Amino acid sequence: MSDINLTESNVKSGFATLIGRPNVGKSTLMNRLIGQKIAITSHKPQTTRNRIQTVYTDERGQIVFLDTPGIHKAKNKLGEYMVNVAEKTLKEVDVILWLVEPTTYIGAGEQHIAEQLKKISTPVILVINKVDTVKKEEILTFIDAYRKIYDFAEIIPVSALKGTNTDDVLDTIFKYLTYGPMFYDEDTVTDQPMRQIVAELIREKALKCLDDEIPHGIAVYIDQMRERKNGKITDIDATIVCERESHKGIIIGKQGAMLKKIGSAARYEIEQMMEQQVNLKLWVKVRKEWRDSDIQLKNFGYINEK
Repeated sequence: MSDINLTESNVKSGFATLIGRPNVGKSTLMNRLIGQKIAITSHKPQTTRNRIQTVYTDERGQIVFLDTPGIHKAKNKLGEYMVNVAEKTLKEVDVILWLVEPTTYIGAGEQHIAEQLKKISTPVILVINKVDTVKKEEILTFIDAYRKIYDFAEIIPVSALKGTNTDDVLDTIFKYLTYGPMFYDEDTVTDQPMRQIVAELIREKALKCLDDEIPHGIAVYIDQMRERKNGKITDIDATIVCERESHKGIIIGKQGAMLKKIGSAARYEIEQMMEQQVNLKLWVKVRKEWRDSDIQLKNFGYINEK
């Protein structure tokens, strides 16, 4: 249980969400802020599909982060679900962090997000990420460009990858939170079930190993996860679901080489996280057009019962 008295009036608590177009570094920033890896990262869009809740606690109080899917123009039911999750979150939090790339070009995607934000009164902090990729003197021009489209509460240039100015992000969030009891114990880092984190880690490794076309059409679910009686090894059976027979062949690879590569990369990271030996077995199944099937989306945890 927490050392801090949860009813004390000297701690702040509240919810912050990270929004932005796909691939701007939301998951990388959240992992950096909470100090460990919970959200999967990849250079491919649509990596985060669900709203992942993580918790940061220090002597100042507690920030509950909601890392949402990127806001984008939906092409199928999975896409619609992802956008709805992201946009609904905007009304439920105390602070919004809008992550953008360091550029003066503000495209239709950013304009769409700005329009969504104008409908709500939540304070918005603009976080210009990836500043390690540009010259320092250019940053002011990016700030000016974004100031023209929205009235931000704060603007912070950061590098989530290098950790530049990420402490400033935490300081600024706390500024906008109110005093009150914390939502979770001090040692809570995420509300994600272990099975879900394991499934996401396997999907991350598949995203990194496979060609661009296939990852959009894959999901991963855990068939079973059981610790052996000696408590030293956990057996995990998982299935990678794809949309076409041709994709199944690519995921398995020549003589099972690709599946083995995905499995060993995932097993290593799962073992690091669980701090014990893991025996991981992977299967591949075809579910045609699962991203447009309400039943399949529900099975893979993407649509919650109302």
